[in-house]
Amino acid sequence: MTPLAIRPVDDPALAARIQQRLDHLTKPPGSLGRLEELALRYGLARGTPDLRLTRQAMFILCADHGIAAEGVSAYPAEVTAQMVRNFAAGGAAINVLCRQLHIEPRIVDVGVNGDFEPELPLLRRKVAPGTRNFLHEPAMTLDQATAALEVGIALATDAAAEGFDLLGAGEMGIGNTTSAAAITAALTGCEPEAVAGPGTGITEVQRRHKADVIRRALALHRPDPRNPVAVLAAVGGLEIAALAGLLLGAASRRLPVAVDGFIASAAALVAARLAPQVLGYLFFSHRSAEPGHALLLEALEALPLLSLDLRLGEGTGAALAMGLLDSAVRLYNEMATFDAAGVSERTPLM
Repeated sequence: MTPLAIRPVDDPALAARIQQRLDHLTKPPGSLGRLEELALRYGLARGTPDLRLTRQAMFILCADHGIAAEGVSAYPAEVTAQMVRNFAAGGAAINVLCRQLHIEPRIVDVGVNGDFEPELPLLRRKVAPGTRNFLHEPAMTLDQATAALEVGIALATDAAAEGFDLLGAGEMGIGNTTSAAAITAALTGCEPEAVAGPGTGITEVQRRHKADVIRRALALHRPDPRNPVAVLAAVGGLEIAALAGLLLGAASRRLPVAVDGFIASAAALVAARLAPQVLGYLFFSHRSAEPGHALLLEALEALPLLSLDLRLGEGTGAALAMGLLDSAVRLYNEMATFDAAGVSERTPLM
């Protein structure tokens, strides 16, 4: 079982070795702020003081949502498939950032409603052609939710075998902020009104309708918060389940992951409820403009790296965080120590 294979990252001896090098670089101790924390946490996740970050992948997991039929998004459901083609053509925001930051994009069809041309550069891992409308019936069967989790675990396993040092977790799916909000409400007990946000840009009237849809769905299914897979099956999404699996699989291979915004953080909460030790391998990239994201981050006890009012998804925030991690590792490896540079260290305080 993958969750049982995840080792805690607590290692005082390793932390001391990494911190010793950080403290002897040509700078005042701690003056690089959270970049030093990133280097330390990255080394603990990898289990070594010899930090290497040479190859990165961004997973963009894509699926459709039956709940989109309830008018919870500003865009029609067919945009999911259209955006998959845009990702494949290199025309989306995440493609631009991946090119800039030398991240390899991996586009994955976990549950898009429709088939794609065979020549498109994407991974075909379809569990089902989208979820069902969870206002009226469970989004998935337990078997489908489990299968989607296993898709993510397998993707992470393959990435580790390919030699990737860092992964990013992104997504695409019209209606998925509604699923993420429903998962958040189910697992934290917060009110749907507090987590139902603007998503792709809906009006306030639509947002209140979205909150009501979530409230009614949770009253219908009454998912047990002690059973995260059952919560996924009741109100989740195939790409959200696969994201949770990706995080678990990566952690089991000591492979750190930069987590994107609201939807990816909902997947992280599912993963953390299945295996709390997964959190040592996750880097939460940014605080989304979605109101529910702050509640998610609080539940995860996570301090995000950025706050840029992003709410696009795709992995855009995660890509930016991966750039920061790259900088942290480069500073750790490439800065001279005081001894090597012939620079005097600070005078001991009297």
